[in-house]
Amino acid sequence: MIGRALNRVDGPSKVTGRAVYAYEQGDAGPPLYGVVVGATIGKGRITRIDTASAERAPGVRMVMTHLNAPAQGSRDEPVAFEFWRAQPVLTGPDVHHHGDPVAFVVATAFEQAREAAGLVRVEYATGQGRFDFAAHQSEVYVPKEVNAGLPTDTAVGDFAAGFDSAPVKIDQRYTTPYEFSMPMEPHACLAVPRGEDLIVHVSCQIVDAARASIAGTLGIDPVRVHVVTPFVGGGFGSKLGIHCETVLAALAARALRRPVKVALTRQQIFQLVGMRPTSSQRVRLGAGRDGRLAAIAHDVTMNTNPALEYAEQTAATTRSLYAAPHRATSHRLTTLDLPRGADVRAPGEAPGLLAVESAMDELADALDMDPVELRIRNEPAVDPERGVPYSDRHLVDCLREGARRFGWERRPTTPASAREGRWLVGYGMSAAIRGHFQTPTTVRVRVDADGTAVVQTDMTDLGTGTYTILTQVAADGLGLPPDRVRTELGRSEFPRSWGSGGSWGATNSSTATDRACADLRAKLLDAVRTDTRSPLYGLDPADAVFREGRVRVGHASEPLGELVRRHHPHGLEAVGETLFMGDDPNYTAYSIHTYGAHFAEVGVDADTAEIRLRRMLGVFSVGRVLNPKTARSQLIGGMIWGIGAALEEEAVVDPRTGAFVNRDLAQYLVPVHADVPDVDAVILDGYDGKANALGAKGVGELGICGAGAAVANAVYNATGVRVRDFPVTLEKVLPGLPSMDS
Repeated sequence: MIGRALNRVDGPSKVTGRAVYAYEQGDAGPPLYGVVVGATIGKGRITRIDTASAERAPGVRMVMTHLNAPAQGSRDEPVAFEFWRAQPVLTGPDVHHHGDPVAFVVATAFEQAREAAGLVRVEYATGQGRFDFAAHQSEVYVPKEVNAGLPTDTAVGDFAAGFDSAPVKIDQRYTTPYEFSMPMEPHACLAVPRGEDLIVHVSCQIVDAARASIAGTLGIDPVRVHVVTPFVGGGFGSKLGIHCETVLAALAARALRRPVKVALTRQQIFQLVGMRPTSSQRVRLGAGRDGRLAAIAHDVTMNTNPALEYAEQTAATTRSLYAAPHRATSHRLTTLDLPRGADVRAPGEAPGLLAVESAMDELADALDMDPVELRIRNEPAVDPERGVPYSDRHLVDCLREGARRFGWERRPTTPASAREGRWLVGYGMSAAIRGHFQTPTTVRVRVDADGTAVVQTDMTDLGTGTYTILTQVAADGLGLPPDRVRTELGRSEFPRSWGSGGSWGATNSSTATDRACADLRAKLLDAVRTDTRSPLYGLDPADAVFREGRVRVGHASEPLGELVRRHHPHGLEAVGETLFMGDDPNYTAYSIHTYGAHFAEVGVDADTAEIRLRRMLGVFSVGRVLNPKTARSQLIGGMIWGIGAALEEEAVVDPRTGAFVNRDLAQYLVPVHADVPDVDAVILDGYDGKANALGAKGVGELGICGAGAAVANAVYNATGVRVRDFPVTLEKVLPGLPSMDS
């Protein structure tokens, strides 16, 4: 079953409405509804807060502020990973950013809570806030490390000398804006008190982190917290940790002894769940006339919150992508009074490759060289910074296959030279790379006496196909048809994992499932060896095959359920695990990544500079593919996100107040169907045995890596206008458009 394009096993539940999400849970009795009140200033202190009118409003059961909020745990406790730490809310009068929670209103009906929230009166002493990145980006400091525990800076060889002596140089600065995850399902929670316990239905990506964070915030034993999240409507990094709606619902539910339900509005998501930091990236490339890089440097400055540091690993991708003897990367932070930076899909790689792959296109143009050939010439033999071999690298194969399929030989070699009526036509491409991560994951698989199997782990499904993939792996491991396997996810009572995020979820949970199935097979065959009642008695178990619900050795076979009933009438279970990558020697001995190549064709209106994507192709190498259908869907989704990063997505901060002025999906633009006429993803056959026993690697975030640069490079090829301040919008292209009669 592994490798088949199986339809999603949870598909019927979703299209018929039987898949119930966090805010839709309703079996705990009539809930109360909560609404968060946010600060209307960007920096300062609350000097007076009047809740009297709100408390007298119909249906109101509670108005919580910093004056009456329960004591909470500190987020500065010595917990290694941010998502597991306490997340206290309403702990004092200080306002840290626009929209910071200042009150929480709970009422019998949602409309009552929303109406009463508008009656809370808050007076402030406004402070001098820092909101303008451009005005403060020179005021930087060096973080201790960047996201994922990676080093802040790296250096190999002598970059300055290598760059100075290079015959051809590129030295450019690229800027990327604030971006948001914006999942379809808003951040929501239903907290239900049960005696001393608390049942929390929450939209989250890591169940164990949510449980620990809630328990640490409330100051209770984690065994008292029961997290339930069987279905999650997207996360893209924004739900790796819990947020204020979950904490406030939990606090109110315990205080009122009633279920409390909260969902953030789309506008509140822009202020309360974190965003991709804005960045200024300097990329320097020094090359010979033959295109071979002698020196490469990638230096990044980005914003961070003063109290909650976040350094996106934006320059880290450059460390393993191209060969060059002289290298340097760095990350610097400047503090702004804005919401904290956070993981947004493909953190680091997405904005970093947007800059580096644009710079590589500029180098190809300076050399008058084919951009595909330039990248092939700089293919490294070993990881150029770590000095270790790659586990399974097929970037060149992706480049060549993509060029062949796309018809790259028809690319206009001179920018702004191809026209179709009013449209200027251009081709662009880029390379893609993303590190593969392994995290601790445990899965329990049980075979029941009726010959069916159950897979259990607290792993979450964000709509990515986890239910389907784990069903396939277990069906393959036990020789059962998929309809004889049931996968149960998203409960804190199940074995622990690191959930869905970082493209590690599917491969880690699948590997653990495969190991649990292997253990079950061994236990069952051990029982057969001495069972005179079995048709397999006396046969060599090494020759056993589990297939079609039977255990076979040669011509002899026995139904799996029959074997289980006889020896384990109450069922038999086993547990499989994966280790943290730091404890797996392969991740030290090898450089383990996924790869891809993007190709895009755009049309640009010669009069208005309107940009239209015409078609796009991605070719990817991700090791063994668990399910081609769900993998292709993930990759295409990432590519579309890359289109948005190149052409549309940009959250704009009011430098006077620190508020995001375009905080809805009418003004924060993302691609729609009309923007994406023809996008295809192709996956090369592969197997990376160094990554795990299944040979599979992460897929979800690779699709966005480099995708935006291919589109931006196509715009340059169409118009001759190079935009380095993303997104590429018509007002940035229009002044440089060539005359139609030139």
